[in-house]
Amino acid sequence: MPKLRPTVEIDNFDLKILEIVQQDNQIPHREIGLRIGLSVPSVARRLQKMRANGVITADRSVLNPDALGSRVTVIAHVSAENEAIDLLDQMRARFEACEQVQQCYYVTGEVDFILIFCTRDMAEYTALTRTLFFAEGNVRSFRTFVAMERVKVTLDVPIGQ
Repeated sequence: MPKLRPTVEIDNFDLKILEIVQQDNQIPHREIGLRIGLSVPSVARRLQKMRANGVITADRSVLNPDALGSRVTVIAHVSAENEAIDLLDQMRARFEACEQVQQCYYVTGEVDFILIFCTRDMAEYTALTRTLFFAEGNVRSFRTFVAMERVKVTLDVPIGQ
């Protein structure tokens, strides 16, 4: 994922474009231009610049897990045994490499990481815990929370103008 450059300048047109493409990134540049009063080449140029600068990090389709069969959302709080940087980096890399981990946060407080998993079932999650938490080491403890319902799921960034 590209890193955001600290000197990226974003104006009101950019914010309006971001608000639109965050909801639907397949909307034609012509439609975006009509909505906000810019030419098609200007919209295209601005989008290209925001992708190059790391403001837009990906263009993806959001999948419905229910449409792909039974899926379980699991949230895990993970505490490290040893907080040495190299050991935490190994944990971070392990979590990042796991395809079932949708989100991973290194956090302050009583735990070190919060992970959000999407697994086929609890058996798959149990197998993952054996690999990620037990076999690979440096995990003092973890707590598992199984989502009964996905009430709201989004990675949208609020864009206040």
